[in-house]
Amino acid sequence: MTRTLRDDLGHEVVLPDDPVCRVVSLVPSLTEAVAETAPEVLVGATDWCTRPADLDVTRVRGTKNPDRSAIAALRPDLVIANKEENRELDVRRLRADGIPVWVTDIETVPQALASMRRLLVEVAGWDEPRWLVEAERLWAGPVPEARARVVVPIWRDPWMVVGRPTFTADLLARLGLGVDTAGEEGRYPHVDVERLDGAGVDLVLLPDEPYVFTEGDGPEAFSRTATRLVNGRLITWYGPSLVEAWTALADL
Repeated sequence: MTRTLRDDLGHEVVLPDDPVCRVVSLVPSLTEAVAETAPEVLVGATDWCTRPADLDVTRVRGTKNPDRSAIAALRPDLVIANKEENRELDVRRLRADGIPVWVTDIETVPQALASMRRLLVEVAGWDEPRWLVEAERLWAGPVPEARARVVVPIWRDPWMVVGRPTFTADLLARLGLGVDTAGEEGRYPHVDVERLDGAGVDLVLLPDEPYVFTEGDGPEAFSRTATRLVNGRLITWYGPSLVEAWTALADL
């Protein structure tokens, strides 16, 4: 017997009536979420899926170029993807191969929590994970008034920054930090570093992913604005990292 549900983008996905028991994840955040919830079902993940550190599953290449043959060989009940992380073309091709793909769409913290609860509990049929309950408790409540303005570069040469609407911007807003793009519109706009440095913000946050900013690569570009290195996972990943992020980012 099967059941049909609609993913975050409204696409119908046919699933077994029983709990999902073989999963391939194409999203690092969701790989960590599955590994923390039902580790025995995770049979495949991308090369970029680095958490948990001891993850020992078949690798199916990258988020933007998954190995469809390797995925098919794993006989997954479900492949998990994300609108931003993965290409629509790859999702279509996997579905054409007869592989069920569930696509998530996440641009805010509440959206992330609701999407993961639906995926893990309703879709996969697993027990409610404790980390999800705790994350929901920690991040509940309205968005506070911004107490500081920040710039969050995600790439250099050319420089790109976090804009809106994005999960990172919403997460930082819930910590009282308003994301600034020096007047540029878009989710990840290109902005000259001179404009960023002259935007008059309180702080430049330099994450270690997707671009790996370090003490010697990033801070030197800003002569007028304070900088701080930050764990990129804590501001870009959704899943168990949300529990850690609430405490670790409180002093920003």
